[in-house]
Parts: sequence; C-alpha cells; structure tokens
Amino acid sequence: MTTAWEMLPAWMLPPRPSGWEADDLDHAPDVPRHTELIDGALIFMMSPQRSWHARVVTRLTSTLDGQAPEGFSIDREMTIKLDEKNRPEPDILAVTVPYDPDRTRYLPSQVALAIEVVSDESADRDRSLKPLKYAQAGIPHYWRVEDENSFPVVHTYELDETTLAYVATGIYRDGMKLAIPFDIEMNLPSLVR
Repeated sequence: MTTAWEMLPAWMLPPRPSGWEADDLDHAPDVPRHTELIDGALIFMMSPQRSWHARVVTRLTSTLDGQAPEGFSIDREMTIKLDEKNRPEPDILAVTVPYDPDRTRYLPSQVALAIEVVSDESADRDRSLKPLKYAQAGIPHYWRVEDENSFPVVHTYELDETTLAYVATGIYRDGMKLAIPFDIEMNLPSLVR
C-alpha cells in the first residue's frame, strides 16, 4: 500500500526532520514560483491571479519606482528572509540596497516598506500573520492594499520600535500624500483605470 508521503513529489518533502529553512528555497529548483516559507511550512500560491490584483501590483510598483529617491529601489514578488523558518514574499518592497541581478531574497534590515495587495487566498496572512512577522523583524513600514468595490484602499502602518508592533497611520481611498519612507503622492483610482 502506498502512503500519502510516497505519492508526493520529492521536492515537497522537507530536507530535514525539523522541516524547511529559509535558505532551502534557493536550492529547491522544482519548488513552484511564489512559494513562501511561513513557520517552516511551504505556502504555495495556487489560486488563479485576479486581474485587479495584477493591475494594482504592476501600477503601484511603477508609481513607487517613479517616485523613489536615490538610495531606494522598488522590487516586486521577492522574498524576505525574516529568520531561519520564515521567508514571506510581499507583493511590493521598497528596499535600501542597490540592485543585484543575482539576488534571490532580501534581509529585514534592507527593507523600508513591505506591501501586500490582498487577495482571497492571502487575506488572513496579509491582515494578521505577515504584519506581525514583518514588525517583529523590524521592517519600518507596512501597507495593506484592499479591494473596496474594485478600487484600491491603502492601509498604512509604521513600526513602534519599543513594542515591535505596527501602529496604523492612515487609510487612503482617493489620494495619498506621504513623507515616509520617502515622498509619495498618488491617485489611487488610477491604479485600476
């Protein structure tokens, strides 16, 4: 009789009894793209991508990239190695290190802003688990972008370094004008037009 473990592809089996570790993602060539590591478990993005999500991520990345000053770079869909058991993949990141074509992940100290664009599949992680882990890792800013009647609503958070928890700093539905982590101004409905 075949066990459930024997039916799994070899790449799904953890490389050690203690489970997966963050650096394993760089050495597992058959792992599907957009695989995250949360608490030592692989998380796969298996649901179909919605056009709304793709459009918001693409246009928000482009808008931020056009406004990022020297010393900041904007990247998308790159993992952050928070610790040995956690390597989540935000939709968009503002980082403070130069471009490296061979980079496979960032460290928390290199990330100024992590942005999650909420989808049905990721909603719980984007609203509760990921902000907690990003804050505990010391990432100074977190944005969560929600779909409200097909328009993006941006919830912004800043790290309280004493508690290592995020404090809400705003909810934006039409326009945004911020000075941190750098000067940002945008018309949010234009992200889905």
